[in-house]
Amino acid sequence: SAAMGFFKYSWLDFLFTCLGLLVLLVDIVLDTLAIVTFYQEKAYMGLGLLLIFLLGSSFIVQVYSWLWYSDGSFKRETLVERCFSLKQLKLLHVLQLGIYFRLCESADFMLYLTKQNDSHTDFAVFLSHDLSLLRLIETFTESCPQLVLMVTIMLRRGTTMFLSVSHRTTLRGTWSVTMYHRSLRSFVLNKKQQNIASSVVYFAWNMFLVSSRLAALALFASVMPCFVFTHFFCSWLLLFFFVWRSKTDFMESPGGEWLYRATVGLIWYFNWFNVAEGRTKFRALLYHGYILGDVCLLCSLWCWKMISTECPYFEISQLHAIITAVGVVAVNVTGLFLKILYYNCFHPNLTKEELIGEMDTDSYSQTHVIIDSGPSPKHCNKRMRKLAENFYS
Repeated sequence: SAAMGFFKYSWLDFLFTCLGLLVLLVDIVLDTLAIVTFYQEKAYMGLGLLLIFLLGSSFIVQVYSWLWYSDGSFKRETLVERCFSLKQLKLLHVLQLGIYFRLCESADFMLYLTKQNDSHTDFAVFLSHDLSLLRLIETFTESCPQLVLMVTIMLRRGTTMFLSVSHRTTLRGTWSVTMYHRSLRSFVLNKKQQNIASSVVYFAWNMFLVSSRLAALALFASVMPCFVFTHFFCSWLLLFFFVWRSKTDFMESPGGEWLYRATVGLIWYFNWFNVAEGRTKFRALLYHGYILGDVCLLCSLWCWKMISTECPYFEISQLHAIITAVGVVAVNVTGLFLKILYYNCFHPNLTKEELIGEMDTDSYSQTHVIIDSGPSPKHCNKRMRKLAENFYS
């Protein structure tokens, strides 16, 4: 029946959500330690940049969370949600506590499901989809810039003091990307079309592409720290223009849509993200060609600075500098080959009608879809479904 739905929330999903909460708590502790370390060493420039990344990312995530809550037709269904009025929810987001509130409501509803049948699993999946999107945004607005900062500092100082933080940040980013892919997979009716091997390959090519991009930026920033800000701003403007030309239609309000386009421009600075329906092969080829050329340029500039007579921080042989630069480019190329492998062997091309949760034009909400006829789920996250349409089309 429609009430039962196709979205199934398993114990594995519950475990992933609990692990996500644990990772978030560990992040708070490690970010605090990093701030204290910068302050004790009087590294005020690094401290300022780290605070900008942390607070800026938190602000962006809270804005998205509030925009999704403040939709006039949003129906609050969990016990935690009903404990707060809309004004109180707004105050929580102003205090930068919105993401923690969402985690609490998800945990509350999942504990409720352990005592009930599976007739409410659609809504549990709905909640996990929003969390997955918010974590993905947080990854590219906080974790990636933070990792570039940490690696840059280690290169300039010739130390490994932030190595543990860098490993944690990398793990957190790849975890978020993998959970995002798991959310997309939930819309595929035949899960055999997207088995565990597809997630492994998806994880691998994203890790290779993102790590090579971050490494190239860190190498460049270590020898030309001032120019990296110019590089980011000019690249973001170009990418933002192409996002606008893609005519996205993701958010409910015009202001929210412009925020989404600006955010996608930031995500594209680090990795590809499907934002439009239809065949995106040409756009993806154009994007990856641009990023590969940019990675080559950044690594070449670093190599040139390191083997010149004006080597700023430490000496490195010409051979080692060339091997490092070529290695970073090779990692990017490997990621592209893995992506081609994924799309040729594991990626199903599906139409809108072949995805779970077919959208009803008479549905009452941007986020909740109720369809009385046919084997469709009661609750369907239209934001994630739109992204699934872009990804699988």
